[in-house]
Amino acid sequence: MNIQVCSNEHKRGTMTFNKLRKYLLALSAVVLILSCISWADEDKDRSDIDKRIEASANVLNEIMATPDKAIPDKVMNDAVCIAVIPSMVKIAIGFGGNHGKGIASCRTGHGWSAPAPITITGGSWGLQLGGQAVDIVMIVTNEQGMQHLLSSKFKIGADASAAAGPVGRDAAADTDWKLKAEVLTYSRARGLFAGIDLSGSAVTQDKDETRILYGKFVPFETILKGNVTPPESSAPFLTAVRKYAGQAREQGELNQPKDASER
Repeated sequence: MNIQVCSNEHKRGTMTFNKLRKYLLALSAVVLILSCISWADEDKDRSDIDKRIEASANVLNEIMATPDKAIPDKVMNDAVCIAVIPSMVKIAIGFGGNHGKGIASCRTGHGWSAPAPITITGGSWGLQLGGQAVDIVMIVTNEQGMQHLLSSKFKIGADASAAAGPVGRDAAADTDWKLKAEVLTYSRARGLFAGIDLSGSAVTQDKDETRILYGKFVPFETILKGNVTPPESSAPFLTAVRKYAGQAREQGELNQPKDASER
């Protein structure tokens, strides 16, 4: 009898062990699958932000390629910060609305800062119907406007004064844009580039994309003050910014002819 009981207990123990092993194997498979999905999602998210940075560089290059329809040199040379939102979605069905993601960079004492991911949202009442993707460029013109941007959230036209930016190489000569606007705003849709009124739109730090781009959350101010090393993927955008706004003032001073006494 004792032998039979031990045999039955042994069988039950074996069955329990087999079930436990199958459970652990199944659990391990689920964990592995979820990890793969997570890695795939992270790779896709990183790919998306990298593509957005590249698209922002393309927007600047294409806009500045036509001097008579570009952002004036004076505006670019005096820019304190530059933000680009490629393919912002603008939809209007009884009322207007917009939402887009992009990047911003500010001038620092040692060049332009690493890019900071931003989101722009807002809307205005209107009667138009339809929808379109619009490229947006915002130029912060002075220190006060920069402080609004560094706050990681501000509303265009309310917190920071804004105006549709002048277009054309010499357009800035006859305007008082620098006196009345902390932020100049531009749009490009269907090949047409012009100043645009974005009053009411809110600009905020995109915290999720900041984590993706830098591997952790980094405050807006830390990035835009130049305290973060730019990721490799930001090279095309920063190259475009330096090309058109770059260190033009410093280069201009360096290239000034020297007096005979200095030679």
